[in-house]
Order: sequence, then C-alpha cells, then structure tokens
Amino acid sequence: MAKKKEPAFEEKLEKLEGIVEKVEKGELGLEDTIRQFEEGMKLIKDCRKTLDEAELRINKLIDEPDVTEPFMPEV
Repeated sequence: MAKKKEPAFEEKLEKLEGIVEKVEKGELGLEDTIRQFEEGMKLIKDCRKTLDEAELRINKLIDEPDVTEPFMPEV
C-alpha cells in the first residue's frame, strides 16, 4: 500500500487560514465548529513541528564554523 504524501507546510498553513475564516464568520453549527477547531489544532501542531525541525536544521548550519565565516575572495 502506497504511503500518502504529507502536505507541504504552506498547504497546511493555507488550510488553517481557511478554517480560521470559517470559524470567525460564525456560520457553522456547534458540531462543525468543534470539528474545524480540532482539525485546526492538529494543523497547528504539525506546523509547529515543521518549524521546530527547520529551526534545528538552521542552527546546525549556523554552528558549522565554515558557514558562519564571511566570504572573503582572494585578491
């Protein structure tokens, strides 16, 4: 069975923004609002995880001595 592809961070963020819009309009019933809220919370958790992983990757790159040295071309 093929593994389902995980949506990109930007797709998750766009979906979260759509959920916020729907809930803020106040046109959903209670059950639909709760379902949307639950889905939004899951998206927030997923986005936070992605951001935390990106921060770790960036910090690793910054901690490498060769990467933080300014580039000085030889004259």
